[in-house]
Amino acid sequence: MARHSKLQKQILALYRQFLRAGQDKPGFIPRIRDEFRENARIKKTDVMHIEYLYRRGQRQLEQLQDVNTKQLGSFSKPKKQS
Repeated sequence: MARHSKLQKQILALYRQFLRAGQDKPGFIPRIRDEFRENARIKKTDVMHIEYLYRRGQRQLEQLQDVNTKQLGSFSKPKKQS
């Protein structure tokens, strides 16, 4: 099994926190998984972008953990239709 870097461990922990926080909110789990899968395609050498997304994820997690949160906004680009 490959060893993970510190940043990879932090991101995996963030993913687990998202899944736990999204359990009580319908429709959040598929969105969380899709978002992380989409961002998993980012090159591992693009550390600045990964760290930016990690910090943004932390802020979104805080919002998700708020009991008043019903939905999360998205800043992702729309996918091109073929």
